[in-house]
Amino acid sequence: MEQDGGQDGGRCGWAGEDPLYIAYHDHEWGVPERDGRALWEALMLEGFQAGLSWITILRKRENFRAAFEGFDPEVIAGWGAAEVARLVNDPGIIRHRGKIEAVIGNARAWRVVEAEQGFARYVWGFVRGSPVRNRWKSLAQVPAQTDLSVAMSKDLKRRGFRFCGPTTTYAFMQAAGLVNDHLVGCPCHDRVARSG
Repeated sequence: MEQDGGQDGGRCGWAGEDPLYIAYHDHEWGVPERDGRALWEALMLEGFQAGLSWITILRKRENFRAAFEGFDPEVIAGWGAAEVARLVNDPGIIRHRGKIEAVIGNARAWRVVEAEQGFARYVWGFVRGSPVRNRWKSLAQVPAQTDLSVAMSKDLKRRGFRFCGPTTTYAFMQAAGLVNDHLVGCPCHDRVARSG
């Protein structure tokens, strides 16, 4: 398999050798997610990833889910200083006060969007309900952000969301299947395209 993945039929090169990362690449990344709560969790984890490697977040994902009550935004929206203090001292997650506080604020923002139109409908509206199917041949072609991720970032921020810059929102769009950025030679590219 070439490092970049793709052309020789191997998976995308970023998946590396770690079995956890490979399983994530093969079974989750890029698969269209339509559940509003699952989409919100994905966006929150991408916010925690900012400045770190995704494998760090992936290794701690179950700890995050336990610490954040299964990423239930209805529950988290009611949290305050006591929960922030608890989470800042939880060694199983990324103990970044600003990111923790952002998740609580983002839960409150989620509730408004959910009540107005549904978070899933809102998010998928940026791609008109269907995944963008890219046909990249190498990792070097895959952008860090796009006009769509810039638009999503701006609108999320306008609605009170934090830690959702355009690079974070593009990573979220890739992970949640709003865009199919598996390389064309990766076995997952066509499978994900069929699931959209």
